[in-house]
Amino acid sequence: MNNTHQTEIPDQLWQQAQTLVQQGWAGNLQEIVTEALRRYLESHQQVLTETFIQDDVEWGLHGEDYRRAFSR
Repeated sequence: MNNTHQTEIPDQLWQQAQTLVQQGWAGNLQEIVTEALRRYLESHQQVLTETFIQDDVEWGLHGEDYRRAFSR
């Protein structure tokens, strides 16, 4: 399944992407955006996972259920 999203791209990035397409390095702008997003997500996956784990631990240590159980 594909999703369509509208976004603003700075002129300089747009021109660089168009040049890559014209030179044959990419088939179209969609390929460039998709690859850039994939690489960004891959490079930040560990940070995201660590953040989710820290949030879960924090909730487990200090969440509402924890407070109710030990405030009696």
